Amino acid sequence: MDLKLLLISTLLGVFCYSNAQKEGNECINANAKYCGECIQAGAKCGWCKDPDFLKQGETVSTRCDELQSLIKRGCSDAMIENPHGEQKTLKNKTVTNRRKGAEKLRPEDITQIQPQKLSLTLRSGEPQTFNLKFKRAEDYPIDLYYLMDLSYSMKDDLENVKNLGTSLMLEMSKITSDFRIGFGSFVEKTVMPYISTTPAKLLNPCTGDQNCTSPFSYKNVLKLTSNGKNFNTLVGQQQISGNLDSPEGGFDAIMQVAVCGDHIGWRNVTRLLVFSTDAGFHFAGDGKLGGIVLPNDGKCHLENNVYTMSHYYDYPSIAHLVQKLSDNNIQTIFAVTEEFQPVYQELKNLIPKSAVGTLSANSSNVINLIIDAYNVSILARMLIFKHPCKTITHMNRMKAFDICEEVLQNHTLSPCLRCNEGRVGRQCECSSNDVATEDMDRTCRKDNGTDICSNNGDCVCGTCECKKRDNPEERYSGQYCECDNFNCDRSGNKLCGGHGRCECRVCICDPMWTGSACDCSLDNSTCMASNKQICNGRGTCECGTCKCTDPKFQGPTCETCPTCPGVCTEHKECVQCRAFGTGEKKDTCERDCSYFNLIKVKDRDKLPQPNDASYPVMHCKERDANDCWFYYTYAVNNNTEKEVHVVDTLGKQKAGLT
Repeated sequence: MDLKLLLISTLLGVFCYSNAQKEGNECINANAKYCGECIQAGAKCGWCKDPDFLKQGETVSTRCDELQSLIKRGCSDAMIENPHGEQKTLKNKTVTNRRKGAEKLRPEDITQIQPQKLSLTLRSGEPQTFNLKFKRAEDYPIDLYYLMDLSYSMKDDLENVKNLGTSLMLEMSKITSDFRIGFGSFVEKTVMPYISTTPAKLLNPCTGDQNCTSPFSYKNVLKLTSNGKNFNTLVGQQQISGNLDSPEGGFDAIMQVAVCGDHIGWRNVTRLLVFSTDAGFHFAGDGKLGGIVLPNDGKCHLENNVYTMSHYYDYPSIAHLVQKLSDNNIQTIFAVTEEFQPVYQELKNLIPKSAVGTLSANSSNVINLIIDAYNVSILARMLIFKHPCKTITHMNRMKAFDICEEVLQNHTLSPCLRCNEGRVGRQCECSSNDVATEDMDRTCRKDNGTDICSNNGDCVCGTCECKKRDNPEERYSGQYCECDNFNCDRSGNKLCGGHGRCECRVCICDPMWTGSACDCSLDNSTCMASNKQICNGRGTCECGTCKCTDPKFQGPTCETCPTCPGVCTEHKECVQCRAFGTGEKKDTCERDCSYFNLIKVKDRDKLPQPNDASYPVMHCKERDANDCWFYYTYAVNNNTEKEVHVVDTLGKQKAGLT
């Protein structure tokens, strides 16, 4: 082989090998300008700090490479920066090995997870492992609130629930000696669906001789109590109510149960909500059926244990319910009939820590359903959350499991800070000695309310830091995190109809769009008739659609008048060529006359009559060139389709006779 060719081939080989190495080397590809940038490029990357390491012409980024490569290139181990993560166990209390009947402990004194607190110093790309022990503490306190649909179809179910208190107390005593039970009921908003009913119907919505209570949205019948007999007594006094549509207002009730902690009596223990129904549910947007357009505010509105704002606020959205149930650590069991299992299974997939059980036709199996759901679906779940440089209290009221991640950057900690003792705040700018926690929290409550940062954020040094959403496009905002951009009205399953943006739960519509869901077009061009008049001067343009005010005129722009003079003559030639293959347009029939639907009938009695249809019908009688008469009708139906019915035989008449 030619020496010159051999040399070129060798150089090309070296060049290709070098490029291949570079393409697969994340350390080199990082093009790091300093040590910290190199260390974060990957767990295999090191930084050579030897001042004599660089060769003439080499850039500073060549100090960053894989460890073996740096050593081969002459950098000693002592001169390579290659820090590793570490972990320290800060709190490692042994899990509580307590049995039923043992000494009574407070919930906060029960430890179910070990260790309780770790400090992790993490390097990007380098995993840390640790052992985690979980033991379910027996005899753990439980609060259970039974929320029941009291519409008429649940009448037989109520009879079985009347004895539920003592029976459930007996069964739950096998799990815990500290059990409390409460009861609430719901039907529907009082403005829906009774808008058109009489006052008497509102007082007793049931038919026949059935005596029912007036419709209501939600009642807190019994605050959580350990007295099962009291439960039976109060539930036994309840009466069935009624409404006209199948879906119920259960979402209103769930929201109030979640946010009205003082009224319900929730303790900081395991919280179970049993939701019992044999129907579907209304959700955000359905309130418009009763003229309710304000979004649900997610706040407690119980007066004398009755929800008082059902006529004012819309139903909550599913996302809003998920947030409130999660914020208040409430685990939901949907006890529903078999018919609605698929619906609530889908809902279960959207609500964390929830379960679905099949309710028998008369609720006789409700106790077994609750026990099974508690043992199988609820306690089997344990969630651990982690977030960079932030302490997260473990859910389920277990002892805190705190994680702080620290990322090494250039031999120092990254912008994720760990404040010194006595300092708080995002940048450690506040002193916990100077500002009391309650004073800081006060500035995070809107209108001196009870919710800190509207339950959508954390109060840090007197300032609300809003929670992040799983969907990065969705966010909370506002001084008190009271706003969001995902709970606005929808149209066509699109937020703000796809013609606007959601700001603080209100749609800000694009130009030429209006309405609460930006679903009403202000563009009148679709209403312009051929005479350049809006709706032919015979109607009004509403949301881009003509509403014809002259009953004789129809069509998208109110230009069609089936009963106006001249209609018969206008369509004569096309009817003749389509029905009989004759007339002036017989050669151009397919091109000129395909604008109507043709229906042939045997005789004139079969033609549509004016009273037969819900739209105007014009009767026509025309004569052809052979002096034969033909009969037909012309109309524009409710779907704006042109229809022609024609008698399929011609009639020969003497001149001048009809």
